[in-house]
Amino acid sequence: MNLDDFSSFKKIDPQDMLAEIDNLPQQLEKAWQLGQSLPLAENGILRRVIIAGMGGSAIGGDLLMAYALDSCPLPVAVHRDYGLPAFADGPETLVIASSHSGNTEETLDAFEAASEAGCTLLAVCTGGQLAERAAAAGVPVWKFEHAGQPRAAIGFSFGLLLAAFTRLGLIPDPAEELAEALIAMKVQQASLRAEIPVAENPAKRLAGQLVGRWINVYAAGILAPVARRWKGQVNELAKAGASFEILPEADHNALAGLENPEVQMQTATVFLRSPSDHLRNALRLDLTRQGFMLQGLNTDTFTAGGESALAHIWTTLHFGDYMAYYLAMAYKADPTPVTALQDFKAAMKAAG
Repeated sequence: MNLDDFSSFKKIDPQDMLAEIDNLPQQLEKAWQLGQSLPLAENGILRRVIIAGMGGSAIGGDLLMAYALDSCPLPVAVHRDYGLPAFADGPETLVIASSHSGNTEETLDAFEAASEAGCTLLAVCTGGQLAERAAAAGVPVWKFEHAGQPRAAIGFSFGLLLAAFTRLGLIPDPAEELAEALIAMKVQQASLRAEIPVAENPAKRLAGQLVGRWINVYAAGILAPVARRWKGQVNELAKAGASFEILPEADHNALAGLENPEVQMQTATVFLRSPSDHLRNALRLDLTRQGFMLQGLNTDTFTAGGESALAHIWTTLHFGDYMAYYLAMAYKADPTPVTALQDFKAAMKAAG
């Protein structure tokens, strides 16, 4: 597939996933603005926050948790499962149930568990059963409009949470930082669009280097959830294999796997870097990559753009979305449908 022949992308991508990626800065800004006016019940003292969700809805919680780690005085957890942890008890626990469709069975189960435990609740969705149950229970519903795939609504799943945390007084107002992040995304985007040729488009070049390889993504700190996002986008857009590792933890286990590198010769490992990285983690990224290279394994790096932590998160995430899209084009894989996931959900439903 010639990635310079962008006119052929529409044949592979009839539902226009590319437009979703192109529009991500605008979506993030819209979500933040929407979150300033949506209903938010008056709450008493909060001691902890749980964000319940799966897939594209949960990743927004991961990003928010990483961003808020240094400023939010409350413990925040992302829950990807049925039910809730035992510590989710009473009104001092805020449970935010996030489901793009509003019909995710694990999230609905977590919502019911939170209701039974007397937790403070907030629902974030486009509608579905979650909106109905929340409305019936008098729980605020932060409803947004998005007809595409949940993974393409990452601006909503993060931006609405960012607004909620701000309005609840859990983090300092990030408005100026967000404005800078949006500018940084748009500046970077100028070299990533489909009409930009491979020679001038770093996302296309990286995608070309990753064709035919299992992709590993390594990151630290605020980019840890972005590594997960890259992995998920490679899976769902390009229908290709990928994994992610987080530093410094990977240096306490995964690095040992380099002693027998033969089975890894068809892999490529991308190291995500950020000016926000802890100095020791920045060193770890360099030395870990060096370990891969000394074993003859393929590696590459991406360095976040912009000045702020939000810019570092979102320029890296946005670049990864473009890269995964171009990888899908290289494989001639429609980036929108996820037949394997839909078939699995159908099998689960049929099993009762």
